[in-house]
Parts: sequence; C-alpha cells; structure tokens
Amino acid sequence: MHTGPMTLATGSRSGTRAPLTRVPLSTAEIPAVDPARQPWPGEVIESAGVRLHVRRTPGEGPVTAVYVHGLGGSATNWTDLAAGLAGRAPGIAVDLPGFGRTEPPEGYTYALDAHADVLATWLRGLDLGPVHLLGNSMGGAIAVLLAARNPDLVRTLTLVSPAVPDLRPLVSRISDRRIPLAFLPVVGPRVRRSLAMLTPHERALQMLNLCYADPASVSPDQLAVATAEYAERAGQRWAGPALALSTVGLIRAWFTTGVRSLWRAVRQVQAPTLVIWGSDDRLMTVRKAPRTARLIPRARLLVLPRTGHVAQMERPTTVARAVLGLWEAVDDDRW
Repeated sequence: MHTGPMTLATGSRSGTRAPLTRVPLSTAEIPAVDPARQPWPGEVIESAGVRLHVRRTPGEGPVTAVYVHGLGGSATNWTDLAAGLAGRAPGIAVDLPGFGRTEPPEGYTYALDAHADVLATWLRGLDLGPVHLLGNSMGGAIAVLLAARNPDLVRTLTLVSPAVPDLRPLVSRISDRRIPLAFLPVVGPRVRRSLAMLTPHERALQMLNLCYADPASVSPDQLAVATAEYAERAGQRWAGPALALSTVGLIRAWFTTGVRSLWRAVRQVQAPTLVIWGSDDRLMTVRKAPRTARLIPRARLLVLPRTGHVAQMERPTTVARAVLGLWEAVDDDRW
C-alpha cells in the first residue's frame, strides 16, 4: 500500500517539532462507518490463569491487534475502529478486570501496574507473538507500562489520548459536577442519593458530553449501545468498586516518581509508536501530547482538530488510516 505524509501541528504553544508530526496515512480502502453497527460478539477467553471477556473482530493478516479501553469504558469502545482495521488484522478488544463483562478475581487491586501485568500475562499465555497494541486513556497508560516492560509482546503501539500524568483540578474533567460534593460531610449523602437516581440514558449522555468534541455526531444506535452498557453495569456488583479503585490507582500512578513513574516508562518504550490526540480533549489536555511523543524514542504525533478524548470513536476512519499507515511503514522499515 502507498502512504502519504500528513503534517499536523498542535500550535506554537506546544513546542512540537515538525518531524514528530509527519504521520503517514494509509491510502488503503477503509470500510464506511455504519452508525447502526452493533458491538462485535463477545466471549470469555482464559489464558495463563487469567479470564477476560473479549470481543473478537475477524480479519486478515499475520499480526493480531489488541485494543485496551479507558477508565469506565469497555471493549465496545473499539467497535468502529476494529471494523476499519479488520482487513489488515484480526482484532481482540478486551474488557479489563472489573469492566465490561470481565468479573475481577478476588482481591484484585485495580492498580495501573495490576492491569498492565494481568494483560501481559494473558497475552503471553495466548502465544500470539508480538501484537499491534492500541490503548485509549487509562488503557493507553496500561499499554505504555506493558510495552515498556514486555517489549517482546508488542510490534507496534498506538496511544489515543493516553492517561499520562495530568493533575489539573478542573470540574470540567468530571462527568457530573456534583460528584465532588458527594464527599462532603453534610450535603454528601443527599448528593449521592441524587447521583444514584440517574438513569442509564442520562449517564450515557454525560459520558458523551465529556468525551466527545461533538456529542451530536453520535447516532441513536450508538447512544442505545452506550445506554444498554450503563444499564448492564448497574446490575454488576463489582462495577462501582472497579471504577472507583481504578481511578485511585491511576491517580497514584500519576504521583509515582523515580524508576516506576509513568514518564520513565514512556521513555522505555521501544516499539514504533503512534500518538493520537484530540485538540478538544477535555479529560487529557492536548498540551501533554508533544512531551509524550518526544519522550518515546520511535513515536510520531497526530493531533486531530475538533476531536475529543475518544478519537477512535469520534474519528474512526481517520484513526484507521493513521494506524494502517504505522503498520505499513513498520512493515516497509520506513517508520
């Protein structure tokens, strides 16, 4: 396949170097996005003693693509992108322990290290060889740790708004602005009761408003899928603790310094890496994008305008072209 270079800069404030933003976009034909597409079929796969619920995408190609969702997400976050890449790779989108339909093992800690280690153990047990690893948000941070510590498991790495340390205390980063009040001693109980009364539809709308630059672009079918997930989550005894403890684990990782810090892991990634960020990301500021790409030895950066935190959902065709461009360039030794 032929690829064409595309250069997108993040603006003069970012300090991005031009070579970082020269991203090859594949000219391969990408299937049109079907707004009514349903999530890929799911199944539980046990490997090396680890049981994960996954959604598999049939596809061609010798290398498997493995997709890792973010905080509060699930394997369905990759439905459209996996469809776009199916022509070049079979896909496995995982539900991390405590998320989607993966029941966590007893005593699971939900630390970022725990997520990375359990995924690495599971992949190694499958004996797939080096995979194309893709992660969004918290899944991106998990993918960084996995790739840094297990270079033999990763052929390429794609990070979509990875959750690198970003400690801005902004209410705009919270799905419901009442959440901080829930921890106060006097009004807290009343606020918690009010939050508990939100319907799955209302929770889905909050998520879309937080993660998308243009929530109006979401089709009724896509909104219905998200609503159904929130309804299913409400019946899972582990879902609430998994979300809360994974949030704590992520923040603790942001505060970790020294040899086990996330920034140190970023520097240790050896795999050819594509970093993708939305210019209108409310959760992870695009200002983190240039540093993230600069620190990874073989990384390039693509910043997408008018895009939020989940570029793989909001701009699946463009992201698919960029990911295929990475794979093709690596195959041809041009990355």
